[in-house]
Amino acid sequence: MVMDRKKVIEQIEEKSCIAIVRGIEAKHCAALAQALYDGGISLIEVTFDQKDRDGWQQTLEGIRIIRDHLGDKVCVGAGTVMTKEQVTLAKGAGASFLISPHLDTELIRLTNEQGMAAIPGALTPTEVVQAWKAGAAFVKTFPADVGGPSFIRAVKAPLGHIPLLAVGGVNEKNVRSFLEAGACGVGIGGSLVNRQWILQNEFEKIKDLAEQIVMEIRAYKAGVIG
Repeated sequence: MVMDRKKVIEQIEEKSCIAIVRGIEAKHCAALAQALYDGGISLIEVTFDQKDRDGWQQTLEGIRIIRDHLGDKVCVGAGTVMTKEQVTLAKGAGASFLISPHLDTELIRLTNEQGMAAIPGALTPTEVVQAWKAGAAFVKTFPADVGGPSFIRAVKAPLGHIPLLAVGGVNEKNVRSFLEAGACGVGIGGSLVNRQWILQNEFEKIKDLAEQIVMEIRAYKAGVIG
């Protein structure tokens, strides 16, 4: 069952971490999703490869496999969405949210029309505001490691009403710093969805790292001093 936009927003606000699956063959997605879920992460983004149209089917199949394997235990979306065609394809595969590396108001509008949550990328305050006005559910501050937590804090000072997700260079060591700076959540890719671990069938390492990230998020929300 595809999760509706309101529920997606609630899940992201509650869980605060999206695992980013990039360049991973669909055949690994069930075991990967299970490891992430067992580690406490239930928001998963499977990205499109813009350099390889033939690879789009891997993305769509990966989304389907994760949904078939874990059902409504997880919320699955598509990432690096850059065209209207990809919006439609992702919807058909069962994506509940769409994430882009850039700001495209037409894609935001179409995503909302199709009942999914739009999470466009932005870096400058101008782009953040434009994305929010266009109907973004969250704005992805990308690449977050360029300015680091201090940049998030500076942007949130005047734009505290806009929920930001920090993506790019986020890992288990700095996730808490981004949350403390004002990000309502993060997206974590290669440091968690480690391709080498996947190819070596070392999914236990992914589960353990997911648990560590979740512990950091929960400690922050509980007000535990790090």
